[in-house]
Amino acid sequence: MRYTLAHFRKLRDGGEKIAMLSCYDASFAALCDTAGVDCLLVGDSLGMVVQGHDSTLPVTMAEMEYHVRCVARGSKQAFIVGDLPFGSYQASHEQAYLNAARLMAAGAQGVKLEGGRTMLATVRFLVERGIPVCGHVGLTPQSVHQLGGYRVQGKSDETARAVLDDARAVEQAGAAMVVLEAIPAALAREVTQAVSIPTIGIGAGVDCSGQVLVLYDMLEIYPGRKGRFVKNFMTGAEGVADAIRHYVEAVKAGTFPAPEHAF
Repeated sequence: MRYTLAHFRKLRDGGEKIAMLSCYDASFAALCDTAGVDCLLVGDSLGMVVQGHDSTLPVTMAEMEYHVRCVARGSKQAFIVGDLPFGSYQASHEQAYLNAARLMAAGAQGVKLEGGRTMLATVRFLVERGIPVCGHVGLTPQSVHQLGGYRVQGKSDETARAVLDDARAVEQAGAAMVVLEAIPAALAREVTQAVSIPTIGIGAGVDCSGQVLVLYDMLEIYPGRKGRFVKNFMTGAEGVADAIRHYVEAVKAGTFPAPEHAF
C-alpha cells in the first residue's frame, strides 16, 4: 500500500526521521521500496546526473512526465513527488496547475516547486485544487544564475530571516512539506521548530524532519562535483540495495548527516 501524507505527519509527530531519495527509473524505484525509503523525489536533478547538463534548467515537462511514469511503475509503496521543471510554473497559476496535473496523471502523488514568498499564491492555488505541494527554499538550483552559483544560503542574519520567512510562507499556503537545501544547520533547526510541516534537509544538518540525497550521488555514480553534504553509501555495502538500506538506517537513526556533512 502506498504511503500518504498522513504517514509523514505521523513520522514527524512521532520523532521518526523521513528518508527520501531522488529516483528516475523503475529499477531503482523498486530497490528503494525494498530498502524502506519513505518518499521518492523524481527530481529535475536528472538534468545533471542522467542527461549530462551542467544545471537543471534544460529539463522539460515531457522529460519529467516520462521519468515520473517510470518511477511510478517501479514503486508500490513510497510516496512519489515530481519536480516541476524550470519555466513550467512561474508564468501563471493556470500554467502551474496544468503542468502539475500532468505529473499527477503520470503517477506522482505530489509536486515540488522552488521558491518561498514569491510562490505563496501559486502553492495555495495548487493545494486548493487537490494537488499536494512540497516547497523548496534555501538554495534553489533553478535560480543558480541569479544566486551566482551553488552557494550556501542564509549565512547572514538578513538572509537567514528570508529563508525562515520563505518556509513559513509555503506552510501558510498549504504546502505538505518543504525541502531546505544548503543552509546552516542552526538555521535549519530553527526553521524545523518554527513550522508544523515536515522539513526535508539536503545540506541542512541533522535536525530536519527528514533527509534527501540524489541517488546517483550517494551511490557514487555521478562523476561530477558533489557537495560536502554527500556521503558515499556504497562504501562497505554488498550492493546497491544494501547501500540504500544503509542510507535509510542512518537517516532514521540520526547518524546521517554527520557534522562533517553540514554547514
